Amino acid sequence: MKIIYQKTIKTPLGDMIVCAVNKGICLLEFMDQKNLEKQLRSLSKKLNAEIVEREHLHFKQLEEELKGYFDGKKFHFDVPIFTTGTEFQEKVWSLLREIPMGEIRTYKQQSELLGNSKAIRAVGTANGINKIAILIPCHRVIGSNGELVGYAGGIWRKQKLLELEKAILF
Repeated sequence: MKIIYQKTIKTPLGDMIVCAVNKGICLLEFMDQKNLEKQLRSLSKKLNAEIVEREHLHFKQLEEELKGYFDGKKFHFDVPIFTTGTEFQEKVWSLLREIPMGEIRTYKQQSELLGNSKAIRAVGTANGINKIAILIPCHRVIGSNGELVGYAGGIWRKQKLLELEKAILF
């Protein structure tokens, strides 16, 4: 049986659960997220692997980079990530990683960049299915009316992450 390595890490915004395989970080979510157990089961099934609480070499790098990020010193994440989505979800997540730190986009802008201005809901759904918080920065996407909407880790965290990133840059 293949293994997915898991660990709990502490951040200024709350404890997070991180999972990794040799190819990279495959999950990073806040512990109090309501669908976390479902995400873990889905990941285990998709990768046909057992989740085991154990250290992995990617965890040390992730923790160092997250510390730098929360300390306002890290602008970019280099830790490898491994995503497990559909072709459309992978495109959405790739596009999220192109949003520069400190900037925001709307779901409509994201759908237009994907070449389908009517795919706003699909883009929102793909954002919501993102299992790798912060590293795939779905927190940088807001509603067309400027509202902070749709963040599984909680709107208050989305706001804190956006404030942190603005402070890093300015």
